[in-house]
Amino acid sequence: MLDSRLPLALNGGGLVWPDEGPIAVFAPSPDADLDGIPKERAKIVHDFYPAHAAWSGRGFDVAVVSEDSYAAAVVCLPRAKTEARAMIAEACALSKGVVVIDGQKTDGIEGILKAMKARVSVHGPVTKAHGKLFWIDAPAADCFADWAAGPQLGEGGFWTAPGVFSADGVDLASALLADALPGKLGKQVCDLGAGWGFLSAHILMREGVEAVHLVEANHMALECARRNVSDPRAEFHWADGTDWAPAFKLDTIVMNPPFHVGRAAEPQIGQAFVASAARLLAPHGHLWMVANRHLPYEAELKTRFMQVDEVGSDARFKLFHASRPLRKRRGQS
Repeated sequence: MLDSRLPLALNGGGLVWPDEGPIAVFAPSPDADLDGIPKERAKIVHDFYPAHAAWSGRGFDVAVVSEDSYAAAVVCLPRAKTEARAMIAEACALSKGVVVIDGQKTDGIEGILKAMKARVSVHGPVTKAHGKLFWIDAPAADCFADWAAGPQLGEGGFWTAPGVFSADGVDLASALLADALPGKLGKQVCDLGAGWGFLSAHILMREGVEAVHLVEANHMALECARRNVSDPRAEFHWADGTDWAPAFKLDTIVMNPPFHVGRAAEPQIGQAFVASAARLLAPHGHLWMVANRHLPYEAELKTRFMQVDEVGSDARFKLFHASRPLRKRRGQS
């Protein structure tokens, strides 16, 4: 963890911050301790809504996108290799001083270290807690320019971006769900956890839809969705799908909910999406959902909806249609 490695680098390891100026910290985990970075100088760059909100709640200066320049930068390595390289390229282009890279072995820090050593002089590394931290002196702005990456037009004419779910093409589960949607979905429809907008594009093909609400926590994914779903009936919401709270009830929710943040499956995330769907739907509302076959969602669906049916499946995925959400009594979650 950054918490354990950064203090070692600063206290006798040779890492020194510039005397003044902002220090960008790209994509730190919400519970990280930035010990060693003065709070008044730290500029958090995070486009994942829950993490952004968590850092704001802790009193830090947080931005969705980076500013023009920083005195120094810290990159907390994400899991996706292309996204990690793009983040490093951005940090190097914007930092006037040292650039620090920190990450776990499971997130590819060894490969990044090797690749950067082939181009520039590297200081460190500090090795602890199954990860490494190293840094480079003020790099030339373009020394990693070939690692830069942003939204790109891909399979089927859809825009995606590094680090976005299903960045390499249409997700098979979402495709299965899109094919199963009925001809009518109601007037107010929500794509909960919309990603780059594949399901929303299909929702808008259904009869009678007056608005589709794309709710997505990943800001870059939502920016891709804006390119992919140009229909004026589309409304975009950068928000956490588990606590989004519009002023109206919905006729239908369509979703392929996330089930992990790191590498390990976390089915409680999908269960929270089911609970959120029940909360957001009108009494006559319908939920159409796809999930990996091994994930335990049936019990949560039956707790939250009066009617639950498995309406299709293949070797990997299950399709559910749930209706008539059950209202929890006051005091129940």
